[in-house]
Amino acid sequence: MIRKIREKRKAISLRKQGKTYSDILRAVQIAKSTLGIWLKEAKLSVAENQKFTEAKRLASLRGGQVKKKQRIQKQKNTVFKARSEIKSVSERELFLMGIVLYWAEGAKEKEYRPGSAFEFSNMDPKMIQVFLVWLLKVCKISKNMLIFNIFLHETHKNRADEVKKYWSKITGFSLKNFSTIYWKRNKLNTLKKNIDEKYHGVLKIKVKRSSELVRKVAGWTEGIFEKVNNMK
Repeated sequence: MIRKIREKRKAISLRKQGKTYSDILRAVQIAKSTLGIWLKEAKLSVAENQKFTEAKRLASLRGGQVKKKQRIQKQKNTVFKARSEIKSVSERELFLMGIVLYWAEGAKEKEYRPGSAFEFSNMDPKMIQVFLVWLLKVCKISKNMLIFNIFLHETHKNRADEVKKYWSKITGFSLKNFSTIYWKRNKLNTLKKNIDEKYHGVLKIKVKRSSELVRKVAGWTEGIFEKVNNMK
């Protein structure tokens, strides 16, 4: 009986210190239902209730931070494992990759506008690098046949030189190749996406005298579609 009284006092004291049910149950070996009855009988002051509320908030915050770290680590592990699954990339695989990239992001020739130029645009630096390798190594396009244009939101005019240097470094082409920037007007619904220093606009890669290459890629695309479609 005396032990029960001591346990009850300890449990109530811990509660007044802002401890949670879980904290108290680890310190006092009793049933959760019993603890509930004891704490219901004990009337906490306003200050004690505030202390408990704050302790609960901090515990929840710590728990959220732990879960966030676990999610981030899980994402990193998944990416690392998937990355290791790509042992090598053959020239044939690179050939197909470039076609699909252009299929998704490249300019297409229209029947009403024959002779369209070969143009590829994206803001992902890794995609730009892969596509350049495809153009130079697979399609055997000379470097002097490439033209680069940057499309940047007008709120970043003060970063023009920085952006030019960024794309020069990404592509491996000299700074003189990035003299042209086209300024895009900001829309209210796009402002939030383009406000930090990680934003470097969109890079367009254009190949001179390239209408024949556009038609080749169109044919390769049709070939891929037919072969994949036959796999159904």
